[in-house]
Amino acid sequence: MRLRHAGGDTVHLGYCTNVHPAEDLAGILRQLDTYAVPVREALGADLLGLGLWLAAPVAAALAADPAARRRLRAELTVRGLEVVTLNGFPYAAFQAPVVKGDVYHPDWTTPARLAYTLDLARVLADLLPDDAARGSVSTLPLAWRRPWDATRGDAARRRLDRLAAGLAAVERETGRPVRVGFEPEPGCVVESSGQAVAALSGLDPDRLGVCLDLAHLACAWEEPADALRRLRAAGLPVVKVQVSAAIEAPAEATAALRRWVEPRFLHQTRAAGCAGAADPADPVHAADDLDAALDARLPGPWRVHYHVPLHAPPEPPLGSTLPVLRAALAALYAGPEAGCDHLDVETYTWGVLPAARRPRTDAELAAGIAAELSFARAELVALGLTPTDHRDRAGVSPGEAGRSGVMA
Repeated sequence: MRLRHAGGDTVHLGYCTNVHPAEDLAGILRQLDTYAVPVREALGADLLGLGLWLAAPVAAALAADPAARRRLRAELTVRGLEVVTLNGFPYAAFQAPVVKGDVYHPDWTTPARLAYTLDLARVLADLLPDDAARGSVSTLPLAWRRPWDATRGDAARRRLDRLAAGLAAVERETGRPVRVGFEPEPGCVVESSGQAVAALSGLDPDRLGVCLDLAHLACAWEEPADALRRLRAAGLPVVKVQVSAAIEAPAEATAALRRWVEPRFLHQTRAAGCAGAADPADPVHAADDLDAALDARLPGPWRVHYHVPLHAPPEPPLGSTLPVLRAALAALYAGPEAGCDHLDVETYTWGVLPAARRPRTDAELAAGIAAELSFARAELVALGLTPTDHRDRAGVSPGEAGRSGVMA
């Protein structure tokens, strides 16, 4: 979906397809019909944006095959779908039965991560709508924090210099600029905005910047306006925003999180004491997974890296970090210029939610995604943005989305 900011910028809003498991082109096309088209129709939108996740093998195949890229773009267009951003964080197998720390490999010390990201940039350059100003690719924030030393840091920095050069080459060859955003995440080398400044300052700001995931920002217990000022002062552009919410648990209610423990994804947990800490992953106020936090009895309150549907926060006594999301959107969009032109709703955890909250059918998942996008669109409209591709009929309200996480 597209919205117009009061300053005149077009802002693209879509959803990230890493919630779906397909890792080949045929499977991706099936997912467009199973999920994306029903989502667009439910929203009453003429055009729906997708933040495509392409696993490394299909990205490499598409990068090597211009005809396949043209086919994918045509398949998107005929369905009323468009792509201005790709999710390049997971390399492969993101919906496997167990992912956990595997999602951080290969990291930015390796040639495989560089090759994958440049493949994505080449693919995206040919998928971009003709009138899109640029494309974006999100990626991991260098690496998991262990092991990490000066040697690995130097190796990663050399890869980033080659990345910037590769992105410049893509633009020369295609005429389409593509930027890469490093996504701070709990437990990684770059977790907070301060760490982003320390690790990423001095990179080419025309090519490289930050992907700001609002659930991750909340888990770092950062104030959005302060974090954005810090990034701006360091010359680090926000090239993409992932519109997401994490679980928040008051100190007296952390035991209620026990039923949210699950085996697929890491759910890094941070107590309020990590705010402003030199090491936000210090075990005094942090744990690398939810079960470890429960066993350690970290002092509360907690925020848990567990993306929950925007329109359906956990039932009390738990809640979500929607106040942080709203503060971040206000800091980005309430001013005279849009702070970023690419937004993705990224709730990849639908399949691991507690059973009562989990969609049972493809239709229920599509309805839940539509409700999240309707919620996000309404938040942006409340900040003064105007939809430009929405037919004159009502969007999906949370109450219309059925059982898909809405009432659980």
